[in-house]
Amino acid sequence: MNVVPIGDNLVVKRLNAEETTAGGIVLPDAAREKPQQGRVLSVGDGRMLPNGKRSAPEMKEGDRVVFGNYAGNEVAIDGESLLFLRTSDVLAILR
Repeated sequence: MNVVPIGDNLVVKRLNAEETTAGGIVLPDAAREKPQQGRVLSVGDGRMLPNGKRSAPEMKEGDRVVFGNYAGNEVAIDGESLLFLRTSDVLAILR
């Protein structure tokens, strides 16, 4: 299924969480923190400006982004967990 966000929203797939600590201890799923990085799967057409035009989004499909702990809304679509973020929720693009 192709998910197309509206406006200044993004669809992001979280990157996998680390399974071990720096000391080599294996963490169970419940103890792992959700990663704050992900891959952009789809980008909306941009934020509406007061003059009626749209601003071009800074992110593009395939970008690796960093976002806050509680940013966005997590939704399961076709058995896959996707994160819907506003472009303002993205803290950085990793290139």
